[in-house]
Amino acid sequence: MNVKIQNLNPELPLPKYQTKGSSGMDLHAAIKFPLNLKSMQRELVPTGIKVSIPLGYEAQVRPRSGLAAKKGLTVLNTPGTVDSDYTGEIMVILINLSESVVTVDPGERIAQIVFAAVEKANLTQVDNIDATERGDGGFGSTGAK
Repeated sequence: MNVKIQNLNPELPLPKYQTKGSSGMDLHAAIKFPLNLKSMQRELVPTGIKVSIPLGYEAQVRPRSGLAAKKGLTVLNTPGTVDSDYTGEIMVILINLSESVVTVDPGERIAQIVFAAVEKANLTQVDNIDATERGDGGFGSTGAK
């Protein structure tokens, strides 16, 4: 799959796979000054890129595990879906889940982007849904182990 990308901030590197087995490419904070996030504060952070996603695909914006583990920063609306017909700048909703102020530096890797195929569903309205063993058992209904 080929994805066209526009770099709005040439000072930042384009996203790239960090290893041969990586599923996602890192997104950078396209900010001019350090951003201090208080505990439980969220902020919409620009990445400085636009992408042209082929029809039949989406981009998913996901947290970086190291950032979450080390700083308590994660991405809200995870995974954030970028539809193939969206052509604006990719933005990341960061939230600080730690108890202290966390600083996001200009150019810091803040999230990752994963491209995935999307199946379109054909919905058929029916009077009843087929019964299963689980039925309407919701959260925790299958047990803890």
